[in-house]
Amino acid sequence: MKERNIFKSKWGFILTAVGSAVGMANVWGFPFKLTTNGGGAFLVIYLFFIVIFSYIGLSAEYAIGRRAKTGTLGAYQYAWETRGLGRVGSFLGYLPLAGSLCIAIGYAVIISYVLKSLVQAVTGSLMTVDTDTWFEGFAFRDFSVVPYHIAVIVLTLLTCITGARSIERANKIMMPLFFVLFVILAVRVSFLPGTLEGYKFLFSPEWSHLKDPKVIVGAMGQAFFSLSITGSGMIVCGAYLDKKESIVYGAKQTGLFDTIAAMVAALVIVPAVFSYNMEQAGGPGLLFVTLPRILQQMQGGRIFAVILFLAVFFGGITSLQNMFEVVCESILHKTPRADRKSVLFAIGIVTFVPGVFMEAIVNWGPWMDLVSIYIIPIGATLGAISWFWVMDKKELMDEINTFEGEGKKYGRIWHSLGKYLYTPLAMIICIVALAFKVAF
Repeated sequence: MKERNIFKSKWGFILTAVGSAVGMANVWGFPFKLTTNGGGAFLVIYLFFIVIFSYIGLSAEYAIGRRAKTGTLGAYQYAWETRGLGRVGSFLGYLPLAGSLCIAIGYAVIISYVLKSLVQAVTGSLMTVDTDTWFEGFAFRDFSVVPYHIAVIVLTLLTCITGARSIERANKIMMPLFFVLFVILAVRVSFLPGTLEGYKFLFSPEWSHLKDPKVIVGAMGQAFFSLSITGSGMIVCGAYLDKKESIVYGAKQTGLFDTIAAMVAALVIVPAVFSYNMEQAGGPGLLFVTLPRILQQMQGGRIFAVILFLAVFFGGITSLQNMFEVVCESILHKTPRADRKSVLFAIGIVTFVPGVFMEAIVNWGPWMDLVSIYIIPIGATLGAISWFWVMDKKELMDEINTFEGEGKKYGRIWHSLGKYLYTPLAMIICIVALAFKVAF
């Protein structure tokens, strides 16, 4: 692998991985599920699964990427080739890769909504509209955000233009700003009247919810998808990780900062909703109707609206960036003579053209549900089976333990947890999603 496709620093890798993981699941998914599933009780279950999935699942995806020195297609081929079944692995890799591309199509539209909101927050027009009417004005119309859509695609492609180098640079700017901006919002919200009840709700567990299988599975699914363990996206992060870095340490740091992102979002949204006696909401309604309405009533609301949508925009771009890079790297792996810029341009077109026909929420909403119900859970399950049941154990463990310096060595216990705990949990998520058509 060329040197330019290696992250230059440990924190460059961690921030990129966190940027890939942090997205709408943190901003509008986590606070809503937390408030509707027992508050602190849901949080306890969620944190339990975050620990397991980052320690095992993320580590495995980073490891296979670094071992194979490539992304999705090459990683699956490598894992199965250790059993003489490389062609099977190469074929299976197309499903999670397709998941990354498909979700990028809808995700770009969501970020276009965010960019439109950011622009109108800057101009001040957002502060005078009826948020329901405003949101319906573009969310239920075709071809409603085309200029913003183009801008999102172009900006994301530019961050991928030189591979690991430009990706790392972009994330070193956007991810720290994401956290700083959300902390500013959290501090401002803490001064609103009536927020104490929101904080109590967040951190006062209703333990009876621990008996509800739906809450447990919901927390597990939220942790799974919040960390972006899809059998695809995080593999390319591992492919760009230097051999001197500890994979498990990087995975734990990713899990830690992803959780902080989710909690900071919750500390902004939940107390604000309590303060203004708004109805608990999730999804687009929370971000584009409820929060703007709250900001309109808040002193200095225009400034904080800019901060909110700028932070969400950064989180969205870094996630979309990973989806683009996964596809680009796999194409370059299969066709080494291809030009990166030409491949990226083609990905932008393939993402934009179908996406522009689903700019109305009635189109991209079901599309995103379809991807998250079928393609992503299946891809994640295929990944877990490939790393822990198919790939030669020695190959995986050698990579897990390859880094400079004296550190903790991982062995039979870590691999057994992946084989007999993590993989079954991935299968449960897949079965629940398919059987009950649950979009996580």
